[in-house]
Amino acid sequence: MSQTAAHNLSDQLLVEQVLKGNQQAFVLVIRQTEGLVAQIVLKMVRITADRPDIVQDIYLKAYKNLPSFRFNSKLSTWIGKIAYNTCLHYLEKRKLVFLPATSEEKEPEEIFDNLSYNRQAYNVNEGEKRLSSRDLGAALGAAINNLSPPIYQTLITLYHQEEMSYAEIAEITSLPEGTVKNYLFRARKALKENLLSDYQKEEL
Repeated sequence: MSQTAAHNLSDQLLVEQVLKGNQQAFVLVIRQTEGLVAQIVLKMVRITADRPDIVQDIYLKAYKNLPSFRFNSKLSTWIGKIAYNTCLHYLEKRKLVFLPATSEEKEPEEIFDNLSYNRQAYNVNEGEKRLSSRDLGAALGAAINNLSPPIYQTLITLYHQEEMSYAEIAEITSLPEGTVKNYLFRARKALKENLLSDYQKEEL
């Protein structure tokens, strides 16, 4: 049995219990997905005071719409999509920019065929080597939070920290896989530049 099939079987049993009225089963759903939801909300919503209400809204939507879940993906991916869309709606209501301008020049998609991503180290190469004398984790966190537009922060987090596939990220964000790869390429390039810039400032 494939890992995805095993996940779907576990998800199905869990959803069945929730739909039968087992509240503890939904508590387990929350525990299994709260890390992913937190990462999405933290990267998309900058106002700390608004985050708890948004998280509550996400899980209320998930609970309400659970009967419509058809197991075409992992339950966590489905809830991640609800989280992303809820945060996106929040940003749109406040007219905050999240995605790059549509006129932004695109990289040829074939450029990604030869890229090798190191999920844990973010493959920052020279930036990582130069930063070896300081807390790389803190430096990376700060550099990620400074990425713009904010979609880059979300994609870097989903791919590297949550270790999601391009297909899963595409499902959560409703972006084509090619666009996800394109944005990730740009995000990693900007992340490397941010790290090198910070290092150079410290040398002055």
